[in-house]
Amino acid sequence: MKLVIQRVTEANVTVDGAVIGEIGRGYMVLVGIGQGDNEEIVDKYLKKLINLRIFEDENGKTNLSIQDVGGELLLISQFTLYASCKKGNRPSFTEAGAPDEAERLYDYMCEKAKETGIRVEKGSFGADMKVSLVNDGPFTVILENL
Repeated sequence: MKLVIQRVTEANVTVDGAVIGEIGRGYMVLVGIGQGDNEEIVDKYLKKLINLRIFEDENGKTNLSIQDVGGELLLISQFTLYASCKKGNRPSFTEAGAPDEAERLYDYMCEKAKETGIRVEKGSFGADMKVSLVNDGPFTVILENL
């Protein structure tokens, strides 16, 4: 599993010109599901995501979690996080999870995230999506190999 987490002041995702997910302050997260990922791995990454302390406290230190600031999540499936460019110039995606299993685990992650009490919006798995965001900082964190 790989997550690209961007702290944002706002973000949205559109499909065919219609907004299907939109948040204010929080995280826009690109979610990559790989071969061999399962619910246990999703749970581990979600726990890390929810508990990350990358919002500033009253002293300007990154010491607050998304729950501490009442933030929101926009979760976007992104199999291209598993692109391998080791050979040639055309990326290979053989390390990405099989579409059916990846979609199941993406939906699982979205549902588990909602159980934390955080407002969760999502993209559309496999769709041609347009993602817009205002990166706050900018602040971007990549989670992989946990």
